[in-house]
Amino acid sequence: ALARYHRLTGGETRLQTGTDENALKNVLAARAEGITPEELVARNADAFRALAEALNVRADRFIRTTEEKHRAGVHWFWRRLRADDLYRQSYKGLYCSGCEDFYLEKELRDGRCPIHGREAVAVEEENWFFRLSAYQRQIEDLLESGRVRVLPEARRNEVLSFVRSGLRDFSVTRNARRAYGWGIRVPDDPDQVIYVWLDALTNYLTGLGYGGAEEDARFWSGGTLKVHVLGKDVWKFHAVYWPAFLLSAGLPLPNTILVHGFLTVNGQKIGKSLGNAVDPATYIGKYGADGLRYYLLRAIPPFDDGDFSTDALHRLYHADLANGIGNLASRVCALGEKTGYGRFEIAETPAAPAGYHEALAEYRGDLALKSLWNGVDSLNQAIERARPWERAGEPGALRPELTQWLGELHGIGYWLQPFLPATAERLLGLLSADAIRRCPPLFPRVG
Repeated sequence: ALARYHRLTGGETRLQTGTDENALKNVLAARAEGITPEELVARNADAFRALAEALNVRADRFIRTTEEKHRAGVHWFWRRLRADDLYRQSYKGLYCSGCEDFYLEKELRDGRCPIHGREAVAVEEENWFFRLSAYQRQIEDLLESGRVRVLPEARRNEVLSFVRSGLRDFSVTRNARRAYGWGIRVPDDPDQVIYVWLDALTNYLTGLGYGGAEEDARFWSGGTLKVHVLGKDVWKFHAVYWPAFLLSAGLPLPNTILVHGFLTVNGQKIGKSLGNAVDPATYIGKYGADGLRYYLLRAIPPFDDGDFSTDALHRLYHADLANGIGNLASRVCALGEKTGYGRFEIAETPAAPAGYHEALAEYRGDLALKSLWNGVDSLNQAIERARPWERAGEPGALRPELTQWLGELHGIGYWLQPFLPATAERLLGLLSADAIRRCPPLFPRVG
């Protein structure tokens, strides 16, 4: 939605997504299933790619971190890190394979990972370390000044609190034997594999061709707006580790880090391991991709946890889509056909509703949609008051009102494009036809 908005407003925009595949937990999951890690990650990558397509998400690049281009780019990035930022030493710590991260005893809850609830395992080995402590002042200054902006404010304060507590050097490799040989080997040190978070974060660069012959640096320069969208359990890696890596490598920093909450069921994070997984295909099949998109973008707050509710989805679909914009489009187009309105002339780009751009400047897609639906409700009410069906038989009687209503409907459809692309395309197609004709329901009612 954000990428589509920036394209709609004239920005040259690139959207990247993909799958982080070099984690030890993928090896453990594959072993439990009796398949190879390669088979497991390929299957899951295909599933995520299919889900993106089913939800009408059009990424410019879907990157898999097992690609050879990514591997070469990670080696390039490793060699760019300042030599004195890397050193090798023995280490012992408490490790969560779910997070792929070490914890201090005080950070655990009854000896368990605070995110995954798994018991942390004591690990002792010799690794390469990154001198994160050297970037304490710089990271703190970047966050305080807003040069690296973390949203929402509460999350920014959480990150700052973590940084101010003191940054510690941390291991950026793992013993290749403990990793079962899975992962990207450290250049010139094949007994070590690169820490999955250093490897995975580099995808933002390798997806642009960094480290290869097809490098496109336009989107990762000092003059571009670089936005990361991520879950609340990985802010440390994006807002602390990643800027430090980039400073060490002498590369531009991200501008904005959007940290969203979890989708939950009954207040609990959705996950297969928890037995409360929700299959998106079920809801796409019933309510359409745009129906599910609308619910996730409008009803789930962007920065907080949000409970997924079938009942709430069903109610919102009918209230806002079937009875809201769907009914509005049907009645306006039916009036256009009945009165012989003919062709509606679209003169220029319509003005966005009040608050729309302001909401998206703060990455509040829910509030931008609210501003659009204020227009939907207002237009439906205006038509109710005008009672046009009572004058539909009078030649030309409704043309001034219809011209205004069609213009307002066109404005809604135009600015709806980032959020409900298929619906907006249908609606704008109806309004640009040779003559206004009644249309099938945009959102059929669902039992």
